[in-house]
Amino acid sequence: MTARNIVELDNIHLEFKGEGHDVNILRGIDLTIEAGKAIAILGPSGSGKSSLMSIMTGLEKATRGAITIAGQRIDRLNEDDMALFRRDHIGIVLQAFHLIPTMTALENVAVPLELAGRSDAFAVAEQSLHDVGLGHRLDHYPAQMSGGEQQRVAIARAVAPRPEILFADEPTGNLDGRTGQAVIELIFALREKLGTTMILITHDPELARKCDRILYIQDGLIDRVEELTDESGKAAE
Repeated sequence: MTARNIVELDNIHLEFKGEGHDVNILRGIDLTIEAGKAIAILGPSGSGKSSLMSIMTGLEKATRGAITIAGQRIDRLNEDDMALFRRDHIGIVLQAFHLIPTMTALENVAVPLELAGRSDAFAVAEQSLHDVGLGHRLDHYPAQMSGGEQQRVAIARAVAPRPEILFADEPTGNLDGRTGQAVIELIFALREKLGTTMILITHDPELARKCDRILYIQDGLIDRVEELTDESGKAAE
């Protein structure tokens, strides 16, 4: 059976008007990603990797090109429809935790589900927090938790709706090495458990090699692609 492409990008450009000239951030990206794969986008600061993620999540509008995510041409959606699509299909973990300080861990995970109309929002949120090892922190506020624990809450919030695609942009950037390693192991374990497609933005080659494929991005273009597993999911020779 042919694998389904969950991401299809066709000639994606992102340009901004500068003083007297245009600034080209992405310069013609073509990309397909199969459902269920873990993909790393690796590149130095300023290479365009975070901008590429913003395009794929609909947080940024491409200047031109076609973007199909989970069968939907998202470049044709207005802002409200894109927000609904993102809610239903996409999870995002960022370097900054973006937790609401006046809400408990449980509320931070449950409220987005509740706003999406889930009657089981708090039960799902509680299970998601147990899944990330925070069952004992349900009633704690962000200020009462360590950075690693706050990032775990952010991960629980991202995966609670069971998204088809999980985006992680430098998810350990604000954590020390040991805590960051634990968070990465958690993200990969959850991704394996849920069968979710994952797109990891990183500048760390060692971390990128945990994925099925590495896309090397340089100056707004995919410079090369390295396959780390074969079609069966085994490590490539």
